[in-house]
Amino acid sequence: MTAVLLVDDDVELAEMLGDYLVQDGFLVTAVHDGLSGVDEALSGRHAIVVLDVMMPGISGIEALRRIRAGSALPVLMLTAKGDDMDRIVGLELGADDYVPKPCQPRELAARLRAILRRTAPPAEAPGASLVVGELAVHPAQRRAEWAGVDVGLTSTEFNLLEVLARHAGRPVSKGELSEQALGRALSRFDRSIDVHLSSIRHKLGTLPDGRSCIQTVYRQGYQLIRD
Repeated sequence: MTAVLLVDDDVELAEMLGDYLVQDGFLVTAVHDGLSGVDEALSGRHAIVVLDVMMPGISGIEALRRIRAGSALPVLMLTAKGDDMDRIVGLELGADDYVPKPCQPRELAARLRAILRRTAPPAEAPGASLVVGELAVHPAQRRAEWAGVDVGLTSTEFNLLEVLARHAGRPVSKGELSEQALGRALSRFDRSIDVHLSSIRHKLGTLPDGRSCIQTVYRQGYQLIRD
């Protein structure tokens, strides 16, 4: 059974979500404040974290910051409906995905399974490394290098960069990126792809002319350029 850590100060909601996830085959541990959530997340006992943004004490955003300082454990954020700023900040800090509250337990379970599928180590080596200029993407180890130096990517960032590397030299639409890297269809007004790619650009080096190797192609998507 996959161990899920649920961090939410709404005890009644946490119980409802936890009951559904248990029936759906997950093993659930629930805590109700940010500090306990950080301690549990860093304990090594869980495969993924569901983290509410709005909590007393330290917020979910601060809890995510502390988790990311010590772990690459997948994190799904629960955000207030329509609160784009919390979503963007969470994604910038390394959240793998988000679900707006109130959420349907079935959607939450589906999102968790999608994250776990794309972050699981491959059963077999998926092939040779992908090399595009100074960039080297190693799917078997789920890591990337720029000019021989490791790039610290989150699991979602790695998935996006791998998709772009496999299609280097041609644009990849946001819909394709969402399907292949996030494991879900792109929804209207969803800025997750843009925020993740902005973070990747910041972490990667630049080309000799100062450009990013990831270019926006008007009305077509994003392209990893060969140079």
